[in-house]
Amino acid sequence: MTARSTLTLAAIFGFLAVLLGAFGAHGLKDSGFLEKKYQDVEAKNYAGLMIPASHKYMLDFETGVRYHMWHALALGLTGFLMRFRTGRGGSLNVAAGAFTAGVILFSGSLYVLVIGGPKFLGIPWGKVAPIGGTLLLVGWLSLAWAACCCPQVDRGDGQPNGGPACGF
Repeated sequence: MTARSTLTLAAIFGFLAVLLGAFGAHGLKDSGFLEKKYQDVEAKNYAGLMIPASHKYMLDFETGVRYHMWHALALGLTGFLMRFRTGRGGSLNVAAGAFTAGVILFSGSLYVLVIGGPKFLGIPWGKVAPIGGTLLLVGWLSLAWAACCCPQVDRGDGQPNGGPACGF
């Protein structure tokens, strides 16, 4: 991914996170959609408490939005750092790809799970979220690697450029 495409995608992800947050607050919570959809579903265990399924799914949706927004910001930071890299930025590219795929799989699967996405695909949406979460962790580790573990490069004046050769 290029710095430009990463920053563009970060802005789109941020926009979608705000849009989906508003949809969750007004389209799901205020409309009573989830109460109607899950009225016949038994209570769910949440942190040791039994709560109505509609509340559990609303919490899941809010978790998706929260992670979506935080990782839109992380993707933006990654794109910003890509603009100043000195090498090929392999670890920053890995971070950008992992954040992108992680948001799509983690938050996306929670959105689909809550709203009741296409069941004909036969995808166990609840099992997709951990894959996305793992990719988000890979993104953070790649960003950390770019920040601290890559060798410094010389700008030519005997002073390090302030960034590792493999990241920024």
